[in-house]
Amino acid sequence: MIELVATVIITAVSVLLFGYWFRYTCILILSAKTTRDYAFDVATANQLSFLEVQSQLREATPDLDRLRHCLDRDYAIVTSLLKHATNISESENALETRMLAIHYRVMGAWYQVSRRFSVQAAAHAVEEMSQVVAHFANAMGERATCASMA
Repeated sequence: MIELVATVIITAVSVLLFGYWFRYTCILILSAKTTRDYAFDVATANQLSFLEVQSQLREATPDLDRLRHCLDRDYAIVTSLLKHATNISESENALETRMLAIHYRVMGAWYQVSRRFSVQAAAHAVEEMSQVVAHFANAMGERATCASMA
């Protein structure tokens, strides 16, 4: 019986530590800045609205459901562009891209749960989702620039 309790506790702690590591790593990836930010150029060229979403999140009472819908549209466009872009450094960024894609989905699920009990937590989830879209847009701009220089 003691062994079963110890196994359950160790497994639970391991899962919690993995979740903490995963979230911390995603936040580090999103906070890293590149030499030049291509997100604005990509957003303008592809009529993306994540920059508008980020500015509206600073308002007193943003319409979070509409902002989430805009981000989902932007996410679909940017990931499609990344899949069809020239894969210059795909092997280097494959793990990072997958982690951020999972992070986007997890934050989307957290938004669905948290919007019922905390507007602030839901807004924070939408903010992190917009950062993921901005990161992917910046990566798309970097790939396009590298492809044009080659």
